[in-house]
Amino acid sequence: MSKVRVRFAPSPTGYLHIGGARTALFNFLFARRHQGTFVLRIEDTDTVRSTQESVDEILKAMRWLGLSWDEGPFYQSGRFPLYKEKVQQLLRQGKAYRCYCTPEELEQKREQAMAEGRKPKYDGTCRNLKESREEKPYVVRFRSPESGVTTFEDLIKGAISFHNDELDDIIIQRTDGTPTYNFVVVVDDVEMGITHVIRGDDHVNNTPRQIHMYEALGAALPAFAHVPMILGADKTRLSKRHGATSVMAYEEMGYLPEALVNYLVRLGWSHGDQEIFSLEELIEKFSLENVGRSAGVFNPEKLLWLNSHYIKNGDSRRLGGLLQRHLERMGLAVPRPEVLPDVVVLFRERDKTLEEMAKNAAFLFRDKPELDEAAAEKFLVAANRGLLEAIILHLERCDPFTHDALEDCIGRVMAETGLKMGKVAQPVRVAVTGGTVSPSVFAILPILGREETLKRLRAALAMIK
Repeated sequence: MSKVRVRFAPSPTGYLHIGGARTALFNFLFARRHQGTFVLRIEDTDTVRSTQESVDEILKAMRWLGLSWDEGPFYQSGRFPLYKEKVQQLLRQGKAYRCYCTPEELEQKREQAMAEGRKPKYDGTCRNLKESREEKPYVVRFRSPESGVTTFEDLIKGAISFHNDELDDIIIQRTDGTPTYNFVVVVDDVEMGITHVIRGDDHVNNTPRQIHMYEALGAALPAFAHVPMILGADKTRLSKRHGATSVMAYEEMGYLPEALVNYLVRLGWSHGDQEIFSLEELIEKFSLENVGRSAGVFNPEKLLWLNSHYIKNGDSRRLGGLLQRHLERMGLAVPRPEVLPDVVVLFRERDKTLEEMAKNAAFLFRDKPELDEAAAEKFLVAANRGLLEAIILHLERCDPFTHDALEDCIGRVMAETGLKMGKVAQPVRVAVTGGTVSPSVFAILPILGREETLKRLRAALAMIK
């Protein structure tokens, strides 16, 4: 195999969606697997809909997923002189021609063709014009072959054929001089030396037209690999009605990038029965031969399961840093970030996303707990006043303020009062968390720290008094 060069070429008219992210991932893994080059190209020829905000969001999502590119980003909007030069080259060689038909005339031709049961393709009115009418507005059309068959071997789908008489003389340059998508894609792939075009199978129908353009430009064809689309649970194309489709929406919901990468690569590719892959394993094992031909069905429960796995097994320090972002998005300050790894360890077995973890751990970072009224009426009562005073007294002296030391201190309270753990722990839990359900108080109190713990216990005691 010659030096592999692949590209991911998103249009910056919105966020990076799940389907685009999978295409980027497959290109990235293929390049890394073959020690090739991964090129990022921004296809912003649609100057009306393309925005810098969308570019920034796409780059942010790719960085979050860990899909580092080797060259680029290149912007098509900065390459218009090249495209115009190539259009002129094809005009000089008779491989393209000027079309002066007005939009009204084209619509009339389309309606007539449909009325006669013909395919509504351009009828070639201007295809063989000899005289130039440059004073009139015109588009430039590519001169497609009118007979024969175009066949290519897709690396995923196998041999695919198109009858050339079904193809149109497509426009490659608009009346305002701007180039069109199918043409600039080919020019860029030729100029950038792309060896493999890995993209969604919604581009299959563009391929024969593009093959003719490669040949017209005298360029070697790349290998094509069209990846099946992603469907929702109802087997229709994945869309917003199936849930979030933006990559960064999953970051906001508390998913980990490694979970989404693992899930996306398995959405159409397999390696035996293995489900969980590190990025290093994916680079080592990925191949186009193992990409399926049928559409993948997006399963949110499977993604959630994978995310839970990575939370349970991830580095608690790294996850603590990520958790801090979610807490701060909730408006909560984190004055002691060093406790966040302990928070992760405390909640990781029960919470499947970082957003869920942040909500469940929020009581640790609020100025005061949000008291559950029923819990307060049951446990923060006059009968427990002496108990709370004793607990405060022992915790003031508890040193160090650690799990084991706190167990000893509370044990002394139990010995003095003759109460069992449940009778002692529940008032403490309600006072410091606001409710009756939480992880062990001996794990919670060291995270809160002595000062905050005593502040909450004294506030509860003051409420009783």
